[in-house]
Amino acid sequence: MSDTSMRAVVQHTLGGPEVLSVQQQPRPEPLPTEVRVKVHAAGINPVDWKTRAGAGMAGVLGEPPFILGWDVSGVVEKVGFGVTTLREGDEVYGMPWFPRAAGGYAEYVTAPARQFARKPSTVSHEQAAAVPLAALTAWQALVDTAHVESGQRVLIHAAAGGVGHLAVQFAKHLGAYVVGTARANNHEWLTKLGADEVIDYAAVRFEEVVSDVDVVVDLVGDLHDTSTRSLDALRPGGLLVAVPAGVSPELAAATEAKGRRVTPFLVEPDGPALAAIGVLIDSGEVMVEVEEAFELEQVAAAHLRGESNRTRGKLVLRLAS
Repeated sequence: MSDTSMRAVVQHTLGGPEVLSVQQQPRPEPLPTEVRVKVHAAGINPVDWKTRAGAGMAGVLGEPPFILGWDVSGVVEKVGFGVTTLREGDEVYGMPWFPRAAGGYAEYVTAPARQFARKPSTVSHEQAAAVPLAALTAWQALVDTAHVESGQRVLIHAAAGGVGHLAVQFAKHLGAYVVGTARANNHEWLTKLGADEVIDYAAVRFEEVVSDVDVVVDLVGDLHDTSTRSLDALRPGGLLVAVPAGVSPELAAATEAKGRRVTPFLVEPDGPALAAIGVLIDSGEVMVEVEEAFELEQVAAAHLRGESNRTRGKLVLRLAS
């Protein structure tokens, strides 16, 4: 490989995991205010396999070919003109460009310096790469959108997932009483992360056992009517943050009829928030769970694993030691 090329996961058509292949691509050059990061690890998220198949952010990225991936952790290798916040050699992590293409499944990415933050020093690149999209989703939903306050009751669906397990910890950090839905095998783990109650959604209907909730963070969508049923768990005036599927006209009408509130949500790049999250990680208050790390050439297998919806925490791709 020359010093002008790199390995990257490219897809030339929409489809299943088999459309992903590792190829040589030109190494990007940073523009003014940008940095080039040598990627040590890249996080894998549900939006990745949804986009690969033609949903997710496929409409934003346009027709293939394109390179998936938004979560990265690595080292600043080159600094563009005007950058004053980072230097060559800095270890950083970030979720650059989302929802535009970031090309995170590659050995190098370029993006505005302020879309990155310094990597938490107490975790590996693999752990750090699992953080940005999931953590920013949880943080922005709870802090910037719902404005969760101490003493409020927060219900988090899919609490054992990548976003969910971080949302549990952030809600607890904010002083909330935290209720999560998850399969029974994850209850003890979620309790250790700070959940005050955990409901086995496979055994009971959550809206029959939890009520008077101030905020619901729905990471499932209206699959099995999760969003609609969540309205019955909310107190009058309570807020439903509908993360994966947005707000349908039917859900909006049902919310208004019940005297609740609902908002769609999409995460945004946020370097300052990542810096704050990094402090929580380094203090030991927040941990990130990586279930498995895959080599870049195993990307198809990683997507298959993620699509099983049976992972605890996150999956990552390993690009460098």
